[in-house]
Amino acid sequence: MHRDVDRSLTGKIGRVTGRIGPGTIGEVMLPYLGGTSAFHAHPFDKSAVFEAGEEVLVIYFEPPQTVYVDELPEVLRHNKY
Repeated sequence: MHRDVDRSLTGKIGRVTGRIGPGTIGEVMLPYLGGTSAFHAHPFDKSAVFEAGEEVLVIYFEPPQTVYVDELPEVLRHNKY
């Protein structure tokens, strides 16, 4: 296990702006350093697909600009009512 792992984005909720899927580099917008930044994104399980507009959960951050994401658990989803 890496001792120097940057966990600053782990657990953050982001919005997909470019389709994320196996074998592709997607994009997600995340709150970062007091603003919002775009990060390259990959599915954490290497098989999931997330379409633009979906919210995702950051599982792992690989500096400088890559995150691995998973489905946002129901308990963290925003109510649309």
